[in-house]
Amino acid sequence: MINLMYLVLTAMLALNVSAKIINAFFVVNDGIQANNDITDKSTKFTFEAMQRNAEQKPEEYEPLVDAAARVQEVSAEFTEYVEGIRDTLVQASGGYYPEDDKNHPGQPKGYKNKDVTTRLLVDQGMATELKSRILDARQQILGIVYELNGAEGTAIDDANLANLESQISLEISKAYERENKPGRDTVSWEEFTFKQMPLAAVFPLLSQYSNNMKSSEAVILNFLVDQMGKQAFKVDNFIPISSPKKSYVIAGETFETNISVAANSSSINENVRIQVNGQSLPVENGTASYSVRTSGTGLKSYNVAVSLTNPTTGETEEYTETFQYEVGRRSVAVSADKMNVFYIGVDNPISVSAAGVSSNELRVSGSGGGLQLSRTGQGKYVAKVSSVGQAKVTVSGGGLTPTSFDFRVKAIPDPIARLNGETGGTIGNGTFRAQSGIFAELDNFDFEARCNIAGFTLVYAPPREDLQEFVNVGQAFTGGARNAVSQAKPGDTYYFNNVRAKCPGDNTPRKINPMVFKIR
Repeated sequence: MINLMYLVLTAMLALNVSAKIINAFFVVNDGIQANNDITDKSTKFTFEAMQRNAEQKPEEYEPLVDAAARVQEVSAEFTEYVEGIRDTLVQASGGYYPEDDKNHPGQPKGYKNKDVTTRLLVDQGMATELKSRILDARQQILGIVYELNGAEGTAIDDANLANLESQISLEISKAYERENKPGRDTVSWEEFTFKQMPLAAVFPLLSQYSNNMKSSEAVILNFLVDQMGKQAFKVDNFIPISSPKKSYVIAGETFETNISVAANSSSINENVRIQVNGQSLPVENGTASYSVRTSGTGLKSYNVAVSLTNPTTGETEEYTETFQYEVGRRSVAVSADKMNVFYIGVDNPISVSAAGVSSNELRVSGSGGGLQLSRTGQGKYVAKVSSVGQAKVTVSGGGLTPTSFDFRVKAIPDPIARLNGETGGTIGNGTFRAQSGIFAELDNFDFEARCNIAGFTLVYAPPREDLQEFVNVGQAFTGGARNAVSQAKPGDTYYFNNVRAKCPGDNTPRKINPMVFKIR
């Protein structure tokens, strides 16, 4: 029963994630997916424009079109691979809810599942392969451009190549690099990114990697367009693009994004005007930067208006698009790694995490129950307590409002007195005489702890004879008790009364269960 209660408590802790936070992950994911669709439209327009211009000068422009096609192939293959990871995680956690489900339409059934993400991505190496694919795809698309450098008619300036490389967003996160500075406890990228992350949180992460790939694809195609003759290039389709540095920001942080025009060239850039929510922004090379200090939480939107002179028609054209991002608040969680209480006399491991805050910025303190905390790793602490009652763990730092979590403080449960693994009953006389003493055992207790027998009273009752009583100190049979045990014969009865045990954290021994054995 205790085992079952522990499993239920552990499950409750694992599921103790706010529904609003879970929903925010899916809102962010939907926003990134929407931006992905817009980027796909942009690259489609750009590639079709390249093909039309290549028809005019096939010998000069076909290598550039071929390079663009190869970049699109790499992008499509990477995106399909990332979607495969998503499908594998969803299937391993129970599939999707139906689209008409009242509470979770179309969402994965295991949206709170941390075991599947940790086991498949971290323990079984899927995240390691993802990291390799990210780095490989980045090198592939850049390599396609590098191959053009030096080819007849397509020499590219080294400075332009360096600038291009700096714009490729497909890479390992900067947050991981900041977290693993020298002198800090380091973890692998796989653990930093995915360990103990609920499936709902992994969804926007995977969508962001696809977004980084698609954005990098668009950057490469626009770069190749620029090589097709800056003045000769003509297009008849335009679309605004917003590339936010982060789609999910914490209240109080600054939301930043770069806004540009799809299929741009220098002839377009000279006449581009960009406004956000009616405010004109400085434009450089067809791109404007927009930032705004965030305050309230929730889904935010901003309207982008782009006006430019179409080099094909000479007319001024206007294009508008609405983009979204999510503003959340920092949240913090403290969970006991073994049970939902602190026990006196043992090390109680706990985990502390906060969304949007580096573990090195957190300040963790404790009070009540004689609580003392010591850090053992990133987000990992050991709690030691000394008195029964309530303890409090308080987390602050990194912009967090100090948040406290209450834990009950209890003594280690009573151990069970046993002889030869039994608490009483019949026993063979040879087996009984071979015993060296009695022992205290902790059943279903998930900590490293050992209790010892402090003493007991042994009553020896041979048939038709007077009772003999012996006080024994410690768990091993000594003196008269040892002699009485050695006389055991069929029909004798032995009573173990006033059995006392001392466990870690006990100031005095506690009384535990008595035992009665009948010799056969």
